[in-house]
Amino acid sequence: MQISPSEDKIPVVGSPSSPQGTGEGLYFSDGKRKVDYVLVLHQRRNGSVRSHASATVSHDRLSIVSNGNFPPSAGSDAAGGKGARELLGEPARAGEVFMELGDAGDKEPTEPADHEVCLIRQEFEASLLEAGLELERDKELKTHGPSFTRLHAPWPVLCREAEFLKIKVPTKTSYELKEESGFGSSMSTVWRKMNHPFQPKVPHQEQERTKFLTHCFSRDKLHLYNITSKDTFFDNATRARIVYEILRRTVCVRTCQTIVSTICLVGSHTTAEGLSQRVLVLPQGKNGISTLIAKGVYDDAFPLHDGDYKVIGHLEEKSDRQVLHNEWAKYSAFYKYQPIDLVRKYFGEKIGLYFAWLGVYTQLLIPASIVGIIVFCYGVATVDSDVPSLEMCDGRLNFTMCPLCDGACDFWHLSTACGTARASHLFDNPATVFFAIFMSLWAVLFLEQWKRRQISLSFSWDLTGIEDDEEHPRPKYETILLQKRQRKQKTKKKKKKKNELEKQEDGTVTGKDRWRQKLLSAMTAGIPAAIEKLTWKDRLPGYFINVSSVLFMFGLTFSAVFGVIIYRITVSALMAMSPDPDTKSNVRVTVTATAVIINLVVILILDEIYGAVALWLTELEIPKTETQFEERLILKAFLLKFMNAYAPIFYVAFFKGRFAGRPGSYVYVFNHYRIEECAPGGCLIELCIQLSIIMLGKQLIQNNIFEIGIPKLKKLVRSLKDKGTAEKEMEEERPPKQWNLDYALAPFDGLTPEYMEMIIQFGFVSLFVASFPLAPLFALLNNVIEIRLDAKKFVTELRRPVAVRAKDIGIWYNILSGMGKFSVIINAFVISFTSDFIPRLVYQYMFSPTGTMHGFIDHTLSYFNVSNFKPGTAPHNLEQGSITVCRYKDYREPPWSPDAYSFSKQYWCVLAARLAFVILFQNLVMFLSLIVAWGIPDVPKTIVEQFKREKKLLVDVFLREEKEKFQLIQSLFSKSASHQPGRHEEHPGKGSQLPGRFSTLPPGAEKGLPGDGGGPRARCRAASFSQFTRNVPTSPKNGDENSRHTMV
Repeated sequence: MQISPSEDKIPVVGSPSSPQGTGEGLYFSDGKRKVDYVLVLHQRRNGSVRSHASATVSHDRLSIVSNGNFPPSAGSDAAGGKGARELLGEPARAGEVFMELGDAGDKEPTEPADHEVCLIRQEFEASLLEAGLELERDKELKTHGPSFTRLHAPWPVLCREAEFLKIKVPTKTSYELKEESGFGSSMSTVWRKMNHPFQPKVPHQEQERTKFLTHCFSRDKLHLYNITSKDTFFDNATRARIVYEILRRTVCVRTCQTIVSTICLVGSHTTAEGLSQRVLVLPQGKNGISTLIAKGVYDDAFPLHDGDYKVIGHLEEKSDRQVLHNEWAKYSAFYKYQPIDLVRKYFGEKIGLYFAWLGVYTQLLIPASIVGIIVFCYGVATVDSDVPSLEMCDGRLNFTMCPLCDGACDFWHLSTACGTARASHLFDNPATVFFAIFMSLWAVLFLEQWKRRQISLSFSWDLTGIEDDEEHPRPKYETILLQKRQRKQKTKKKKKKKNELEKQEDGTVTGKDRWRQKLLSAMTAGIPAAIEKLTWKDRLPGYFINVSSVLFMFGLTFSAVFGVIIYRITVSALMAMSPDPDTKSNVRVTVTATAVIINLVVILILDEIYGAVALWLTELEIPKTETQFEERLILKAFLLKFMNAYAPIFYVAFFKGRFAGRPGSYVYVFNHYRIEECAPGGCLIELCIQLSIIMLGKQLIQNNIFEIGIPKLKKLVRSLKDKGTAEKEMEEERPPKQWNLDYALAPFDGLTPEYMEMIIQFGFVSLFVASFPLAPLFALLNNVIEIRLDAKKFVTELRRPVAVRAKDIGIWYNILSGMGKFSVIINAFVISFTSDFIPRLVYQYMFSPTGTMHGFIDHTLSYFNVSNFKPGTAPHNLEQGSITVCRYKDYREPPWSPDAYSFSKQYWCVLAARLAFVILFQNLVMFLSLIVAWGIPDVPKTIVEQFKREKKLLVDVFLREEKEKFQLIQSLFSKSASHQPGRHEEHPGKGSQLPGRFSTLPPGAEKGLPGDGGGPRARCRAASFSQFTRNVPTSPKNGDENSRHTMV
C-alpha cells in the first residue's frame, strides 16, 4: 500500500502498548492518551491501491472544476472548467463541484480509483486533525485485513464539545438526600435490609445518599466543577460520544466527487481532443463518518470496550465492563436487581432506559402471575363441582349429537367430550372475569409506574430540560436530493438551450444580450442555492408501494390463516373416515395440535420476512433523519408482526364456528369443505391452546434459540472464514489489542428487535389473558432469562454502541398505551362471545326453573330432525328409525315449531346480554383506569422536592460566584486607578454610585477609563473569573472573545 506524502502529519507507531495492565490496548503508544474511538479500514486482497503513476498512464481522464470550496486538483484545466459551465448553462452554486469523467472509448462511467478513496480518507483525517483530535495508526500497513486508526480527544477538545453539546457535569456543591422520619423511616430501613441480598455489588453504591449538583458544562466555569483529574472527569462513554459528534459533522468534500455510484449523469459533450466527457454536479458532503462508511471509504467505526470482561480481581480494581459481567450479565445473578445507573454510564441513556423499562415490566409481572395462578387453582378446585361439566360427562343423559362432517361421520354422544369440558372449566370460570378486569387495570398501573420511574431516572441522570440533538440528513436522503437537483438543472439547461436556439433563428441575439448573460452569471456565482428538500410528490411512488405492499402482506397473512383452516377441515374429514376407532376419538385433539404447530412455523417464517420487508419499505419512503427512519420502521414492523402473530388467535376467538350454519344448512368452502365448528365445551379451550403454544413457541424458539444460536453460528462462520488471517495476526501481535477483539464482535443494530419481542409478548399477556391466566407466569419466566441474555449479549457479544441521550422510550410508549386500551375491548368480547360466562348467567337468572345451573347443557342444545339432511350429507350407516333427532349447540327453534330452525328467544336474550356486558365492562374498566391514573402522580413527591432544592442551591452558587466576580473586578479597577499618575479624583458627590443589586461595575467605571476618551462608557456584562486567571491577548479580536460572559 502506498502512503500519500500528506499523511506524514498523522502519528504512525509500531505496536502500541499500555504500561497499565488493566488498560492493555486502550491507550496510545505513550500509555497516557486514551483511545476514544477507532476507525476501521478492511483491506481486500485484490484491492491494492494503485499509484498515481498508473492512474496517469490510464486512458481515463478526470478533471475537477473547483468552486472555491477546495483547491483544484492538478489535473483540472481551464478548458475543462469552461466546458462544464457551458454545458450546464449556469455558474457553479456554492457547495457544489463539477466533475468531468471521460474515457477514450468506453461509454460507461469510470469507477473511482483506489487512490482516490485514499485521498478521501486522507482529507477526512486531516479535517479531524484540524478539529483538534489526535490520530494514531500502525506503522506496518497490511496488504489485506483490518487496519485501525485510533482517535483521541484531548482536554481542550473535550471542553469545547461538552459546552456545545450542553453536557451536564457535577459541580463541587453537594447535598444530602432527605431521609424519611418516623414510621416511614423504620419501614424504609427494614425494606433496605430485606433488599440487601438482591442488590448488585457495585462500587461506590454507598454514596447514593449524597448527590452533587449538576450544570451544563462551560469553559468559563471550570472552577465550579469537581475536577479531580482531567483524564477521568469525562467518562469513556461521554468521550466516545463527543468524538462521534465530531466524526458525524466533519465535512469531506471529496466524498461526492469520486464515489460515482450514487450520482446520475447530467450531460455529456466532446472536447477538442475527441474524448467523451461526462459532467457531474456534486454537492458538498454533509454526513461525515456515516456517508464514508456507506460508501465504503471506511469499514466501520466504534468506541472501545473497557478492556476484557474475563479479568478477575478485587472489586475496586475491576472495570465497569467486568462489574457488569459479574453482577448483571450472568444467569446466576437472575435474582438481583439490575445496576441501571452503571448500565447507563457504560452504554448511554437510551440503552439504560430500555433495561429500566424491561425491569419495571418484569417486576410488575410478579403480582399478575400470582393472581393468574390463583385463578387457575380456583378452576382446578371447582372442576369437580361444576354442574355443566358434570352434565356433559354424565352418560345417562344420552345427548346424541349430529355428525361433525358430511357422509363419513356418524352420530356421537356428548359424554365423549367430557375431558374437553373439564379442561375448559380450568380457564372458563367466574374468576376469569375478575382476572380480565384485574389485568386491564394492571396494564394502566404498569404504564403509570413506568412514567414515575422514567421521570425519576430523568432527574437522577440529568435528562431534565435537555434539547434534542441536531440530526444530520441520512446518506440516502442526500443522494435522492442530489438526483432531484440534477434533474432540475438538466431541465433548465434544455429549456435555456431551446430559448437560445429560437433567438438565434429569429436573429434577435445581440452582443449586448451575451454581455448581460455573462454579467448575471458572474453576479449569481457567489449566491448560495436555495435550500431544497424532498416533497410529498418525490415520495409519492414510495408511499404507493408502501400501501400496496402492506395490503399485500395482510393478504398473505390471511391466506396463511385460511390455508391452515383448510388443513383442519380436510384432515378432520380424512381422520373421521378412518376405520380405526382410536383415530376417530382423537380427531379434534390431533387436528388442533398440528394446526397450531403449523401456525407457529408460519408465524416464525413470516416474522423474518416482514422484518426485511419493513426495512425495505421504510427506505422507499426516504426519511430525512435517523429518528424519522426508526419511527416509521417501528410502525410498519409492528403492524405487520402484530397481524402475523395475532391473526390465528383472532380467528379462533371471534370467527371460528360463528358462520358454520346448522345441520341441513351448513356453509361450505369451495362447495365441498364444511366450515369447522367449535368444540362442545366452547372455543375458549381452543383459544387457550392456540395462545399458549404460539406464545411459548415464540419465546422459546425466536426469542431465545434465535438470539443465542444465530449469533454464535455467525461468529463461528466468521472465525472459520478468517482463521488463517487470525492465526497470523495472533502470531504477530500477542496479546491482541482491544480494537482487534472488539472488531471481531457483532455490530450493534439498535434496540428495535429487543423492544418488538417484548411488545408482542405484552400483547399476549394483556389482549387475550382472559383465555389463558397463566400467560403472565410464562412471560415472567421468559423475561428473567431475557434480561440476563440481553445483558450478556451487550457486554460480551456486541461492540460497544455510542452513548445516545434519550428522554424516554419514544414511540414504544404510545404503542403500549394503545395496546392497553385495546386489551379492554378484546377481553370484553372474549368473555362475552367466546366463553360461556354470559349464557350461564342468562340461564341461571332467566330460564332456570330452580335458579341453579342444572339443565344448562340441555338448554344450550337445539333439536334437528335427521330426515331434513340434504341428500348425500347424512351418515352412510344411518339406520332408519333408530335415531330420529340429533342435537347441536345453538339457540334455534325445534323442527316441530312453526318457525323451525330459526333463532329462538333465548338467542336474542343472550345476544343482548353479551352486548350489554361489553358496554358495562368497557366503561367500568375505563373508569377504574382513570381512578388509578389520577391516584398515582406522574412525578414522585421526593423528586419534586429535590428538584426545588437543587434549583435553589444552584441559584445560591451562581449568586455567590457573581459576588466574587464583582469584588475581584472592583479590586482590579481600584488598583488600576491607583497606578494612573495623572488621574483626578472624582467628587464624592458626583459620579459615585453605590454598588447595587443591578450593577456589575465598580463605582466610577461607567464614567470611563484612561485612554477611552473620557466619554461615557457603555455598560457591559460582568467578566468571567477565568479570564483573569489566564493570559489575556492584546489583539482586539481576542479581546472581544475574552470579554464574553455566559449568562446563567
